[in-house]
Amino acid sequence: MKIGVPKEIKVHEYRVGLVPAGVRELVDAGHEVLVQTGAGAGIGFDDSHYQAAGANIAAAAAEVFAASDLVVKVKEPQIAECRQLRQGQVLFTYLHLAADREQTDALLASNATAIAYETVTAIDGSLPLLTPMSEVAGRMSVQVGANCLQKANGGFGVLLGGVPGVAPAKVVILGGGVSGTHAAEMAVGLRADVTIVDRSVKRLRELSSLFGSQLKTVYSTAQAIEERVRDADLVIGAVLIAGAAAPKLVTRTMVKTMKPGTVLVDIAIDQGGCFETSRPTTHAEPTFLLDGVIHYCVTNMPGAVPRTSTFALTNATLPYVKSLADGWEQAIARDPGLACGLNVHAGKLTHEAVANALSLGFHAYRV
Repeated sequence: MKIGVPKEIKVHEYRVGLVPAGVRELVDAGHEVLVQTGAGAGIGFDDSHYQAAGANIAAAAAEVFAASDLVVKVKEPQIAECRQLRQGQVLFTYLHLAADREQTDALLASNATAIAYETVTAIDGSLPLLTPMSEVAGRMSVQVGANCLQKANGGFGVLLGGVPGVAPAKVVILGGGVSGTHAAEMAVGLRADVTIVDRSVKRLRELSSLFGSQLKTVYSTAQAIEERVRDADLVIGAVLIAGAAAPKLVTRTMVKTMKPGTVLVDIAIDQGGCFETSRPTTHAEPTFLLDGVIHYCVTNMPGAVPRTSTFALTNATLPYVKSLADGWEQAIARDPGLACGLNVHAGKLTHEAVANALSLGFHAYRV
C-alpha cells in the first residue's frame, strides 16, 4: 500500500504521523511511504533520516494526498486538507468531530474513509491512541497552569507548592481518568493542595489508594464542583466521553464567582471543552481573560513538546498503521476496537456518539 505522511499545518503543530523507525517497519513489510519534505523537522528528523529509512520525499502536501492510499497524520485535517481527500482513500489521525461541524461536513463531502485515533478502543475499554496524548496533556496542564498563575502573566501570583509558612495553591482537577491522574501526579509532586472530582466512586477509591493523604477526592455533583472551583487557584478540566462532546461542568455563573487571577486549563477543549466559557485557542495565543479568570484552551497542547509527543503517539499508532496498510476493511473486521475508530465512510457518519453530538444521521458500517 502507498502510505502518505503530510506535514502538519495547524498553528505551531510540529508533531508528525510517522518517525523514521516506523517508516522502516512499513517499508520492510513491502509498503511504499511518501513523506512531505520537512514533515519531521520540528522533532529533529530531516528528509535524509526518512530517506535512509526507505521513504520517498514529496515536495508538497498535494503530492502526498494525490499519491497515497492511506494518509497518516496527527491533528485533524484542516479544510484545505479535507479538500484533497478522495473516495477510496483512508485517513488515520485525530479527528475530534463532535466539536467541529465544519470539518465533519468537509470529510463527508470528500467521500473518504476517516478513522479517528481518539475512538479506537482496546479490549478493556480503554482508548490506546488517546492515552499517550492524554498523559502528555495532563502533565502539561500543571506546567502551563503554574506559569499562568504568575502575576506577570495575569495570574493570582501564587506558587503552586507554597513555601514553609505559606499555604500552597489549591488545584482542582475535574476528571480522574488518564489526563486527570497525570495532572494530579504533577501537582502533588509540586506540593500543591490537590483535589480530584469524579463521578465514579470506584475510581475515587483507586485514586485515594494511589495517592493516599496527598490527594483529596470528591464525588462529582454540581454543588461539589461549584464549591471547589470558587476557592481554587487552578482548575483543570480533564473529562472525556469517547467521541462525544465534553459535558459543561463549570458554568459561566461559576466562573463569575472565582477570584480574579484564577486559571482554568481546559484539556477537554478538543471535544468542545468542559467549561462553558471555553473557546479554542492556539499556541500562538494560548490564553484569554474572561470575568478576570485566565482561560488556557489550546486544542493541541501536546504539540508544544512535539518530540516527546510524537514518539509517545507513534509507539501506540504504528501497530494499527501496519494493520491498516494490509487492508483497512480486513483490519477492522479482525479488530472490533479498531472498528470503533471508524468515524466517516462514503459520505456518512459511522460513529454513533459523534452523530448524536452533531445531531446528524448515524449509519452503522457493517464489517
